[in-house]
Amino acid sequence: MEHPQIMVPAATDSRGGIPTGRWVAIGVGVVVAGLAVWAAARHASGSSAGSATVSVGAVPVVTATAPGLSAVTATVSFTGTINARYDISIGTDGETGRVSAVYVEAGDHVKAGQLLAQLDESILRPQVERLAASLEESKANAALADAEYKRAEGVASAGALSREDIEKRRSAAITAAAEVRVAAAQLAEYQQRLGHTSVRAPADGEILTRSVEVGQIATPGGNALFRLARGSEIEMRAQVAEQDMPSLKVGQTATIYISGIDKPFHGKVRLLGAVIDPQTRLGDVRIELGPDPQLRPGSFARGEVVVGKGRKPVLPQTAVQSDSKGAYVLIVNADGRLERRDVQAAETTEQGIVISSGLTGQERVVMTAGGFLRVGEQVTVAGATPTGS
Repeated sequence: MEHPQIMVPAATDSRGGIPTGRWVAIGVGVVVAGLAVWAAARHASGSSAGSATVSVGAVPVVTATAPGLSAVTATVSFTGTINARYDISIGTDGETGRVSAVYVEAGDHVKAGQLLAQLDESILRPQVERLAASLEESKANAALADAEYKRAEGVASAGALSREDIEKRRSAAITAAAEVRVAAAQLAEYQQRLGHTSVRAPADGEILTRSVEVGQIATPGGNALFRLARGSEIEMRAQVAEQDMPSLKVGQTATIYISGIDKPFHGKVRLLGAVIDPQTRLGDVRIELGPDPQLRPGSFARGEVVVGKGRKPVLPQTAVQSDSKGAYVLIVNADGRLERRDVQAAETTEQGIVISSGLTGQERVVMTAGGFLRVGEQVTVAGATPTGS
């Protein structure tokens, strides 16, 4: 496109200086020079943009390291509570009555049969005494009836008594003997009822709780008056994740930690649950512990069982990723490309994640930013000597 030409008449200024047309020519030159500078700057900017595009397409530099093998100790951890191994609830089992005396406190060690509390027996004891007297009376009547029957038998051959009289005396003797047995049974019943007014320890052990006071009404089937740890045996009851249950065995040594107590307690795995809860996917485990005043039932506890020792790769948490297929890492192969390697994590320690399977420890594992990389992508390992150098 041709630009219109501007005709400038030749003239000189009034002072006889440079002609006006020459001033116009100088202005046009300045404008042309400015356009040239602007074009050069635009060209330089385009070159920079092209350079940035090339940088974006460059091979990524990653940090990859062969983790090797580290000495690790495999443990199973769990939490739970301290409990009495045999926790026995003690109450009244036959009589309702007012508590007249309490003889033990929580924490006391008791023997089997020891009196713990006494119910009021002011009603039952007179009844027992009355039945005891009734039994004595029945025994006396039975002895008299038996003697009369024996005398009648003695004179039966002489004909002094008819056979009918002799049979009446025999019947009276049998009836009197039966009355003795009835009186004896009634007396035994009330003696048992009287015995139930005494609350006694069913076994040797330690009183865990006392929830009864003098004057309280105790009823059969009501709240327990005492709780007894039979034999003073203590255990920890906990739940373990489903995947850890196969690693545990009865007899393994366990270390137990109690909140607020510095020293650990040692015990053994006593029992493993036979089922896994389908809702929580947890199984039961019980740890046998030795008696100790600091092991109080109800305390929160944390336990560990060492299930194995060995040498395994240990990776930082940033190196291990997961998706719907499970845990995996990215490794740099011999061609400098990324490969996916599925792994199984055994546990997490202070040093990192212990890998139980999937790695030998010699692979170059991408340690960070794996989520921004793609499988099959060509990468450069930071610090590695470039190929062909």
